[in-house]
Amino acid sequence: MISTKDISLQYGLRKLFSNVNIVFTPGNCYGLIGANGSGKSTFLGILSGNIEPNRGEVVIPQGKRISVLKQDQFAYDEHIVLTTVIMGHEKLYNIMREKDLIYSKEDFSDKDGIRASELEAEFGELDGWNAESDASKLLSDLGIPQRLCEVQMKQLEAGQKVRVLLAQALFGNPDILLLDEPTNHLDVASCMWLEEFLCKFENTAIVVSHDRHFLDKVCTHIADIDFGKIQMYMGNFSFWFESSQLALKQRSEANKKVEDKRKELQEFIARFSANASKSRQATSRKNILKKLTLEDIKPSSRKYPYINFEPLREAGNDLLSVDGLCKSVDGKIMFNDFNITVHKGDKIAFVGPHDLAKTTLFQVLMEEIQPDRGVFKWGISTSRAYYPKDNTEYFNDDLNVIDWLRQYSDNTDENFVRGFLGRMLFSGEESLKSVKVLSGGEKVRCMLSKMMLAQSNVLILDEPTNHLDLESITALNKGLERYSGTILFSSHDHQLVQTVANRIIEITPKGYIDKIDITFDEYLADENVKQQLHQLYI
Repeated sequence: MISTKDISLQYGLRKLFSNVNIVFTPGNCYGLIGANGSGKSTFLGILSGNIEPNRGEVVIPQGKRISVLKQDQFAYDEHIVLTTVIMGHEKLYNIMREKDLIYSKEDFSDKDGIRASELEAEFGELDGWNAESDASKLLSDLGIPQRLCEVQMKQLEAGQKVRVLLAQALFGNPDILLLDEPTNHLDVASCMWLEEFLCKFENTAIVVSHDRHFLDKVCTHIADIDFGKIQMYMGNFSFWFESSQLALKQRSEANKKVEDKRKELQEFIARFSANASKSRQATSRKNILKKLTLEDIKPSSRKYPYINFEPLREAGNDLLSVDGLCKSVDGKIMFNDFNITVHKGDKIAFVGPHDLAKTTLFQVLMEEIQPDRGVFKWGISTSRAYYPKDNTEYFNDDLNVIDWLRQYSDNTDENFVRGFLGRMLFSGEESLKSVKVLSGGEKVRCMLSKMMLAQSNVLILDEPTNHLDLESITALNKGLERYSGTILFSSHDHQLVQTVANRIIEITPKGYIDKIDITFDEYLADENVKQQLHQLYI
């Protein structure tokens, strides 16, 4: 268990939270959510002891071990991969080091023998004899092969380092687990493994994540940072989101009778209680949900951008044909003999671990780079709007947000542009900022605004949820679901792929899989797909 007592933190005039009294208990996984800048990572830092609050204290029972997902990929560059994982259990690692130092002495004394005996006893109590095998198993489960266990961390790629640091945090069954964006750089298989790990985790876990599917899968509670407070909700992210929307709706319906509101709440609770029957804590969760009252659910202060893509004209049936497309980058095959026909209304998710292959394909289709071989042809009636993974080149000019967007609008009237930006949460002085100083999320919202103004009948989006907060991801998700045109996209957001795509394509250097009229979850569960992928990846 870990709890806070009257925690307050303020930077200058900016108050993040005040008088926070909250308890996190074993057997539960808590999703810590809040708008960008609300203090999610900061609060995790306070819980871990790395950040000192202005007032209050964190209470951790004596002897309980806390483990944190480290963010510095370079901190362990000189250490062996397996050792880096074991370092996650500091006490065990220090015992192992001290043992090695004693046993390496040439003048081994009686005093050394007594100390070695004490260390061996502690080592055994901490299950030290299984430490290396447990660490190796964690690494294997997270996609780090055995051959890399004995190399130095600096020899790994960035994505592999992140996985090792995740294994380090999970190692040794910590009593309290703090994970900040643990799914970053994980492929689907690793994400599914982590979901299963946390669902079986019997101690206390607190996670920050922008992955809504992940929060729905693992969380028993949502801790929401809003109005400078932290409010606890029973249930997963979807329950929190829909309950806050219901509260907002009911608040706006001033003339609605209390009885009608209670009936609406009861129907809402009944639906989520039925869904909770599939969870790992089904009975207790259902009982708690049924005890909720109107006063227990509160509207959120979060603002959601309005993202809506409307094509100016409908595309014809001949939309895109790709014939024998091949491309290599730095001697590595991205795709080879790639052949597809894209039909009007297709919403194609390009999935799989090779992000560069997807990016390269989109660049070829947008004629930014040339293929090595093969041809493709867009239908004459198609118009395309493109969201590249790297949007840096679009923000080199020293323009304010209004003038930047005006470049891409047929209607250049300032009131029109200001109104459009207001719906994308750029209001007042925010719309007068130089685009050079925008945050990553603000730049994405600018790019999405540009795409909406284009009114294209084909959208190509390469990882559009990167840098976005949960509110913007949710708005984008709904916008793409509503869109009547054709979409080619890649994303690591499971829920976005599941709810938007009606066709799944996975590209590998040895070939590709193309599945039509299938959801992402159906694709992942398809045994034939699993067999084909095994052949393509071995």
